[in-house]
Amino acid sequence: MKFLIRLILSVFGAMALSQTLLAQQAPPTGQIINKIVAKIDNNIVLESEVQQTYIEALAQAQQGIVAPTRCEVFESLLINKLMVAKAEIDSVLVTEPEVLLQVNSRFNSVMQQFGGDEAMLVQVYGKTAEQLKGEIEDVIREQMIVTKMKSKITEGLTVSPADVRAFFYSIPKDSLPLFTSEATVGQIVRKPEVSPRVREQLIAQLTQFKQDILDGKADFADLAKKHSEDPGSGAQGGDLGFFRKGELAPEYESTALGLRLGEISDPVETQFGFHMIQLLEIKGTSYNTRHILKIPVPDEEDILKAERYLDSLKREIEAGKIEFAKAAKEYSNDRGTSDNGGFFTDPSTNSNRLSLRTLEDPVLYFTIDTMKVGSITRPIRFEDPREGVKVRILYYQAKYPAHRASLEADYEKMKAATLRRKEDEILDKWFITAKEDVFIDIDPAYDRCNALKGN
Repeated sequence: MKFLIRLILSVFGAMALSQTLLAQQAPPTGQIINKIVAKIDNNIVLESEVQQTYIEALAQAQQGIVAPTRCEVFESLLINKLMVAKAEIDSVLVTEPEVLLQVNSRFNSVMQQFGGDEAMLVQVYGKTAEQLKGEIEDVIREQMIVTKMKSKITEGLTVSPADVRAFFYSIPKDSLPLFTSEATVGQIVRKPEVSPRVREQLIAQLTQFKQDILDGKADFADLAKKHSEDPGSGAQGGDLGFFRKGELAPEYESTALGLRLGEISDPVETQFGFHMIQLLEIKGTSYNTRHILKIPVPDEEDILKAERYLDSLKREIEAGKIEFAKAAKEYSNDRGTSDNGGFFTDPSTNSNRLSLRTLEDPVLYFTIDTMKVGSITRPIRFEDPREGVKVRILYYQAKYPAHRASLEADYEKMKAATLRRKEDEILDKWFITAKEDVFIDIDPAYDRCNALKGN
């Protein structure tokens, strides 16, 4: 189909939360913000949705992503609504706890950007945290349904080495993509262990909070807003929302599910710090809690101990006493990379070869840029947004110069591209037939887009 299926299902899905928040800003004078420009069964597309999504797409284009046209934006929103309508017909649904879990998770990330300061959030968007959470809930639900429908449509899809080769050789040689320079980089991370004295102080503080609540001297939500060091839930009075079993830290979950409704726990430690937990509600396999989090902050001696540990490990790796990947799996505290032998991966291909500019941390990028291939850095301190100061060593294993794509050097990228092409072909056919199963009415202003007409 002439619109960009990949853009529809990937880029715009990622934009959903940002788009919703952008929509809170006042429109230019005279702008019609609530005009319905398309109806798909019981679902609608508003002019404001098209405008805000288009603005977001242009912003993404400035970061190297090709911007779609306004018609392609309209078509993408139309297809999302079509998938939601078909999901209802085909009984492809998401549960309320699933939606709330995603809403809370994503909204907590937004709150972290404001340092947990709800007043700042209100100043920027003119709405309270609870009002904004309510408004993004429908967007998140739609995004989840679209994702689930896509998974159903492409279920079981795989590609073989023969498929990858056929795809690669179908590309004219002068049209093969040019890949920028790439590198394979790993890390071993240590979180400094906090001294017993600091730990005991935090336990005593949380224990006193619990006693004050039980004595009626304090309110849980007020204490959480004032003292909790979880920037996302703290502003919400400690409320984490619903999570399914197995999704929170094991120590947190076992303590929470061992409580009676309304009961408050003694301090419990997880990898994130010390929590005082109250169980609020249970729905099936999901449960809702609120907590007050206190994060132990290591002192200088604690950090120096972590640095000495990694320095010793670095010497053992350099002496050949242990391989870097083995050391990372056994000793790194970073779960995101340790299972992969400490190496960073490109999320779009799961390959260890990645463009350094895809790394989110600019300090990390510039550090690697000064290293020699095969070298390991001295222990370096860095700030984890959730867990505070940590220490790591970086290993620059290999560098790959800019080059035209080749099957041998870029197999994982070609495999991912082959899979995407197969997905697009399946989705293309699905869109053509699915539009016949639902009522679609498009505003004449968008007739020029020929939405859903195909090539």
